[in-house]
Amino acid sequence: MEDKGRAAEIMIAEARKAFWTMAGFLAVIWMMQIANWASGYALSYQHGVQAWNPASLPDIVSAPFLHWSWEHIEANSGPLFIFGFLSAYRGVAKFFGVTGLIILVSGLGAWFTSDPQSTGAGASGIVFGYFGYILVRGAFDRHLIDIVVGVIMALSFAYQFTGLLPQQGIGWQAHLFGFLAGLLGGWLFRERNRPRPAPTSPQQDPKAALLKELDELGL
Repeated sequence: MEDKGRAAEIMIAEARKAFWTMAGFLAVIWMMQIANWASGYALSYQHGVQAWNPASLPDIVSAPFLHWSWEHIEANSGPLFIFGFLSAYRGVAKFFGVTGLIILVSGLGAWFTSDPQSTGAGASGIVFGYFGYILVRGAFDRHLIDIVVGVIMALSFAYQFTGLLPQQGIGWQAHLFGFLAGLLGGWLFRERNRPRPAPTSPQQDPKAALLKELDELGL
């Protein structure tokens, strides 16, 4: 019983860290939006990703924090918080690693494949990266709860997959490479020391295993 309580305490602590991490992330991009708006969106033009421009490679890091309008940042903020929180609640340290991978792959992918005359900015590449990560993390970590969360997210946000298709005026390249980076992150940052469950027996079906994991977390 003590182990169950300890597991629940750890999960709650990590969930709090995840909440405040994403709240801080949103606060930063909204403060950047105010400065960007005041400059007539000069920051997006100066520090967004310009495809095939070597001088713009460092902007891969800055572009996700910049947007093109209030509607743009509003559209990204909700999914960013939801997917970010679900990506982070298993551990904020791992979450930062996943985020770095998504920013790098999404930015480089957009840099290599976008129109050289365009400038890309916005957090949607990260949003799609977190989405991909959530979908596969449970399978790689062998957490039944996370598998259920991934299935629910896939069904609830199925319309997001349209953002991976070529569309005029939308940075779908960043979406696609961000999503692929999230899938890769699920494998690279998997829990390697988590023991594999024993083969399912008639007495231990998937439903029973899920209830066991919930019980261990005190849920």
